[in-house]
Amino acid sequence: MLGRGAPRPKEYVRYAGRSSREELGDARLGPALMDETAIYSMIGEDGFIRLVAAFYGQVPADAILGKMYPPGELAAAEVRLRDFLIYRFGGPQRYIEERGHPRLRARHLPFRIDQEARDRWMQLMNNALAKAALPGEAEQFLRAFFEQMSTFMINQQ
Repeated sequence: MLGRGAPRPKEYVRYAGRSSREELGDARLGPALMDETAIYSMIGEDGFIRLVAAFYGQVPADAILGKMYPPGELAAAEVRLRDFLIYRFGGPQRYIEERGHPRLRARHLPFRIDQEARDRWMQLMNNALAKAALPGEAEQFLRAFFEQMSTFMINQQ
């Protein structure tokens, strides 16, 4: 792992003060196309609101992901994902202030996330990315992030 203050290899994207290599083990996100904190500057809160709303608009009717959300939990889940993405990509720190460190794998352990669930999540997120109509560079960056992070979240064979 890289120590605090150590130079970060350019090919790794920063993740909450650590390189993605540290957060995801040896999984590589590939070349950084831009400083990830520029995403918030590029699409703003409105872009993340559109993206996350487009994603969660699909979830209730989905045969795989819809079952993972107890009735009445979708609105809160939408806020959590939106605030996480805003924090993660350079916006206000509401997520950290309200929930602390993301601990994504630990928070998702109660849910069965296998390859099929991961692939469906990506399918819905790809649909949401298309619907949100974000600038191409931001969409490309977010898609790469979601591809890696969704694979990292698999907790079942």
